[in-house]
Amino acid sequence: MSDPARTPAEEDYEFTPPSPEEMHSALFGQLVMQQANMAALLLGHTPHPETGKTVRDLEAAKLFIDQLEMLEVKTKGNLSKEEDALLKQNLMALRLAFVEAVETPAPESESKGTEKLTPSAAPSQDEEPKKRFSRKF
Repeated sequence: MSDPARTPAEEDYEFTPPSPEEMHSALFGQLVMQQANMAALLLGHTPHPETGKTVRDLEAAKLFIDQLEMLEVKTKGNLSKEEDALLKQNLMALRLAFVEAVETPAPESESKGTEKLTPSAAPSQDEEPKKRFSRKF
């Protein structure tokens, strides 16, 4: 007899936990996508999730691309066809996007993620300037 609380579809489905290989493959894919998304964000291709503004930091984007290149070298011959294709496709797209970003000048307000001081943000003459760290010998 079947349990009246279960539907026929639930009776046919039994959860089997993923194998360690499947889990590692999923985690590898997630790592590649995370690195690629961060690089795309820093290349200005996707807006920042909290501010909605585009960020452009080519040095940081290159670091994420370099990390993916390192993964490609260190895992050569140890990836499945799908994992290898995911890594290669993301690297190709990011390299192309990086070259385009280098050749395209950044707008003034987006250079390295810094903004210009506006007159309201500049310190007034009445305020004492903040002391900077100094070292005396």
